[in-house]
Amino acid sequence: MTESEIRVYAIVRSGGRQHKVAVGDIVEVDKISTAKVGDTVELSTLLLVDGESVTSDPWVLDGIKVQAEVVDHHKGAKIDILRYKNKTGYRRRQGHRQQYTAVKVTGIPTAAK
Repeated sequence: MTESEIRVYAIVRSGGRQHKVAVGDIVEVDKISTAKVGDTVELSTLLLVDGESVTSDPWVLDGIKVQAEVVDHHKGAKIDILRYKNKTGYRRRQGHRQQYTAVKVTGIPTAAK
């Protein structure tokens, strides 16, 4: 395999969710309120795949943080929550728009072998 065919990606955790990321990907995560546009953030790694080797050892992954740059803060699509009970006249409508942060992955360090 050549250098261009080796696919390096990682599974990262952010905001209670897990995302599969590679260098150059733009990922939408829950809002990171402390970060401003252009800041660099670190995402904790759960799994690292580097060509043929897969690293899932938690002690090794503690030292590996995926580097990402904050691209944008925005709101998601509106969700309508409707509550209705038959024959009682009970109706409630509530809307929600989740706050997101778009981050671009700039670097995935590999595990020391």
